Amino acid sequence: MKAAILGATGYTGMILLRLLSEHPEIDEIIAVSSSRAGKSIKEIDPGVYTAVKNKTKLTGGELLSVAEAAEMQPEVTFAALPHLESAKICAPFFEKSVVIDLSADFRIKDPLIFEKAYGQPPERQDLLNKAVYGLCEIYHDEIKTANLISNPGCYPTATMLPLIPVLKEFGVDGKIVVNALSGVSGAGKKAVFNNLFVERTENCGAYAPAKSHRHQPEIKKELDIALKSAGRNGDVNLFFTPHLVPLKRGMEITTIIDIPEETASRLSDEALDKLYTKYYEDSSFVAWDSGRLPQTRDVWGSNSCRIGWKIEGRSLMLFSVIDNLVKGASGQAVQNMNIRFGFKETAGLRVYGEL
Repeated sequence: MKAAILGATGYTGMILLRLLSEHPEIDEIIAVSSSRAGKSIKEIDPGVYTAVKNKTKLTGGELLSVAEAAEMQPEVTFAALPHLESAKICAPFFEKSVVIDLSADFRIKDPLIFEKAYGQPPERQDLLNKAVYGLCEIYHDEIKTANLISNPGCYPTATMLPLIPVLKEFGVDGKIVVNALSGVSGAGKKAVFNNLFVERTENCGAYAPAKSHRHQPEIKKELDIALKSAGRNGDVNLFFTPHLVPLKRGMEITTIIDIPEETASRLSDEALDKLYTKYYEDSSFVAWDSGRLPQTRDVWGSNSCRIGWKIEGRSLMLFSVIDNLVKGASGQAVQNMNIRFGFKETAGLRVYGEL
């Protein structure tokens, strides 16, 4: 199968090149860059160039333009592009290729909420209702037939995988408090002063706290849906605060919720183990352990999310970790492709982290 990567020189694009080069169902990879079209891939990424070229998967030795890639009619197109730009650049591929978009351009279906979060209306409002939210373990069946898949953000993925089953089973009493720690690669490859090594090393801090971060409405939207699907009040009071920590990659989420009195009597380690078994028993990429809190090194380089928890009366603390560039971006995009095309869901993906 032929796959195109739009934005192949960014971090997520570079990870996609590596994942697809090892994928057993991908025969040809079209690497695309609007700003660097015509330049040698060897010059941009010499390590992956040699590996992919030796597998005869890479189309030529140069980065191609969007127009050139569209003419080659890829069956699947990965858009590893900036928010607010992706929907415009992807235009030649809609209805002709399965598009898996890693930006936020199709994640929020309400244009007013999107505009509040991103400062301008969505570019392609006509496609919002056609896009399937690509949280693989929750929307598996919908992804199977989707031609436009909106890959979730890294913060939402790591937050929602442990939380959605709990909300459906137990509900929530009051607000949900989420504290998220992310490696610097989550900010992308663009040169930003605050992301310089000297600024970030030996330094940690929160940013865009409570309800001001643009991922907050994306997470709230999905949590509201989860509550409503269980017949509960779907209006989550979510306080989400991200922190930037001196890691290249990796993400840890700590979520605190209070369980309603009417369901709190059922809350136990055994009940949570059974709950996650019910939701994720068939998933190769979600694992949980009541006796150990997960760490980012458990999942580094893998497409996995690991979950732990601590119960304090009616209060439940959930802990989750992912690699923000893999399960939080490129790996989940490949997982979406695997589901959509009927491939083995683990194809081209690792289920365990590197030491």
